[in-house]
Amino acid sequence: MSGLSASDAAANIDALLAVMISRLKENDQLNISGFGVFEVKMRKEKVLLNPKTGQRMLIPPKLVPSFRPSIKLKDKFK
Repeated sequence: MSGLSASDAAANIDALLAVMISRLKENDQLNISGFGVFEVKMRKEKVLLNPKTGQRMLIPPKLVPSFRPSIKLKDKFK
């Protein structure tokens, strides 16, 4: 184990997530060597059909976070 208490580990994770979120909000890629790349992508607008009512709904485009694993990480699951 790392020797950290649960509260210290939680504080470190919260700090890491805060940095990741601030970088992604600025549309920066976040590359963690040997792990992968976090980035923000634009999801296209789409039309959905409600099967119950037959009503069509337009879903607007939006920004979504995405993750692309590194080759090293992918190789661990082969």
